[in-house]
Amino acid sequence: MFSCNKSENADNSQARTEAALDVIKTRVSVRHFTGEKLTDAQIDTILRAGMSAPTAVNKQPWAFVVVDDPETLMLLSDTLKSSRIENGASHAIAVCGNLQKALEGEGQGYWVEDTSAATENMLLAAHAMGLGGLWVGVYPISERVKSVSEILGLPNHIIPMCLVVLGYPNEQPEVKDKFLQENIHYNKW
Repeated sequence: MFSCNKSENADNSQARTEAALDVIKTRVSVRHFTGEKLTDAQIDTILRAGMSAPTAVNKQPWAFVVVDDPETLMLLSDTLKSSRIENGASHAIAVCGNLQKALEGEGQGYWVEDTSAATENMLLAAHAMGLGGLWVGVYPISERVKSVSEILGLPNHIIPMCLVVLGYPNEQPEVKDKFLQENIHYNKW
């Protein structure tokens, strides 16, 4: 029979809260990597974290393309100059919207929010695992969407929203406190 001491439960809850908030507050964009390859298990964990994100009406309108081929990584790097894939990244994951799974009509655009939530989950998971990550925007820049779609051979109903560049960090970017009280309004503007 399972029994739980209220004090132990409160301590565990506090520890989980602090650990989660630490991961959120200390995640930074990593642009330089060691070149060491991530394992399939690490990539699986990151993908599972992404697919744990909330979505509008639970549509889960996403698709993921995992890239570890050096030639394809270089093509993506050449296309997306700010991607830093050439700086020793192990993998890039294209986080894409699947328009065949998206809501119809006016709500179709929610795929952007859904894939953005998945992307942040993936970056947080990578950071929690001691890995570095970088969010590289693709959508809505039509030239980027076209180029990435061609490189990855995406069908027309799959739209690349961003790349998550991953690897072992070869730098320790400064953590910045981004909280600004002036950005908060209560009840009305």
